[in-house]
Amino acid sequence: MPGNSGAATPPAPGRRSFLRGLAGGVAGGVAAGAATGYGLHSPGTDPAAQANAALAEGRLPAVPFHGAVQAGILPDPPLATAVVSLDTTADGLGGLRDLFQTITDRARFLTAGGTPPAVGIGGPALDSGVLGPAVVPDGLVVTFGIGASLFDGRYGLALARPAGLTAMRPFPNDDLDPAQCDGDLILQLSAGHPDTVVHALRDIAMNTRGGMQVNWRIDGFSSPARPAGTVPRNLMGFMDGISNPPATESDDLLWARAPSWAAGGSYLVVRLIRMLVEFWDRVDVTEQEQMFGRRRSSGYLLDNDTSLDATPDFAADPTGEVIPLNSHIRMANPRTPQTASSRILRRAWNYDRGTDQVGDLDMGLIFTCYQQDIRRQFEAVQTRLVDEPLVDYISPFGGGYFLALPGVRDSSDWYGRALLG
Repeated sequence: MPGNSGAATPPAPGRRSFLRGLAGGVAGGVAAGAATGYGLHSPGTDPAAQANAALAEGRLPAVPFHGAVQAGILPDPPLATAVVSLDTTADGLGGLRDLFQTITDRARFLTAGGTPPAVGIGGPALDSGVLGPAVVPDGLVVTFGIGASLFDGRYGLALARPAGLTAMRPFPNDDLDPAQCDGDLILQLSAGHPDTVVHALRDIAMNTRGGMQVNWRIDGFSSPARPAGTVPRNLMGFMDGISNPPATESDDLLWARAPSWAAGGSYLVVRLIRMLVEFWDRVDVTEQEQMFGRRRSSGYLLDNDTSLDATPDFAADPTGEVIPLNSHIRMANPRTPQTASSRILRRAWNYDRGTDQVGDLDMGLIFTCYQQDIRRQFEAVQTRLVDEPLVDYISPFGGGYFLALPGVRDSSDWYGRALLG
């Protein structure tokens, strides 16, 4: 993947027309900040020393922004995330281009880091200051995508909608809340620490005011692997994402091929799943393991206590005496030649939103997955999981189907250019 080229490219004349609804002074200050992209370091500051100081305080190094595919898809996910669905309010196709270019500019800067410019007396702040005087990258990755509703009549894009991009389909056992489903856009911000995520979200929101508004949002976290060297756990206590397929930039399970403007993108499913932990915590551990098909403490398969990476041998257990036929791992991936093409690249975070209106704990899983074809892959997996035993302890309530756009290749490129340009 090509390296990051540094400061954002100054915008073309007329960009950010969606900002005209702001008061004149504020709009001018925001647009100016977005145009400069900020310097990568303040005068007289050694950028290497700045980077070393960030690493010393536990921040992650910068992840290169430019590349044929988006940087947030392939690597193991950072510990903190925010998944935000948005609806566009930009005027016309030109306004939509402005919006996508501005999001690109901000993502390019935020993932590289730098020092915001000084503001004169009476001028609006160009940065929230959440990260201090300098913006540290902290491994920030920005994943940006579009939903089926973007292709309605507002922007003249109806004929460009990929056939595989639709509104999210409800499944039996779901309890979907329309207010927490789908959206014109999806923005996922992931980094080493929550304050980095919050800072990036506020920066993008400030610079795109008038162009988009939040539809729904959820924040998540991933715990360190315990024991070390294993896989992070979900809030049911089980390791999550052990058997992901190896992912590469040439993976036929992962990347969109058509239409041509989507090449290098990947279909993204977001599924918000509440876990009914008060009930789950009363279930015998052996019964929990039977539902998952793995040991809770080690993550090992019920038929293999020697390796976390072992492949289940379902053919040797045709009646499910060791790994039950209705266990999660067996229903999700039966390991047959017919189901090999339905594998997905799974990325998941835990969430904790406190308590609900009756005092029950509101926590669960932000499930996301990437694939080439939602119907062939995610929907096939989810159909097999209908009525699995775990449905008594989980309640899917939101999410959506999206297309994560192709990557931004260089400093002259921007999100969605092949579609909107």
